Amino acid sequence: MEATCQCHKNKAETGMMAGEVELAKSAAPGGDTIFGKILRKEIPAKFVYEDDECAAFHDVNPQAPTHILVIPRKPIPQLSQAEDGDEQLLGHLLTTARKIAAQEGLDKSGFRLVINDGKNGAQSVYHLHVHILGGRQMHWPPG
Repeated sequence: MEATCQCHKNKAETGMMAGEVELAKSAAPGGDTIFGKILRKEIPAKFVYEDDECAAFHDVNPQAPTHILVIPRKPIPQLSQAEDGDEQLLGHLLTTARKIAAQEGLDKSGFRLVINDGKNGAQSVYHLHVHILGGRQMHWPPG
């Protein structure tokens, strides 16, 4: 277990894993995504929260001891493509992330929320998602 934690620490200290950056460079918006398949229960995920507007589940490639993704059920490809009419949904995503962080006990020591947008933002799945990262000291700048 310690080796896993050390691995995450090293990834955080050196920036994003090269594989994630490469995935982001080759990813493109459009079509179905892995998150759509997860929402339809075609691919298993460890869900921690679901409602009519969003769902949250553990990341399969965690970058911290706690790494949960919060995604809208509405397929918004990226934050920069959200519309003014999505304001309530975007607020709900952040409120849900806050509640999940508290549920996971992260509100006591702190946590980080991340939204990657586009290729240069290292977005590797073109379905808007909020990363909840916690359980260790985060570093700045992130990458």
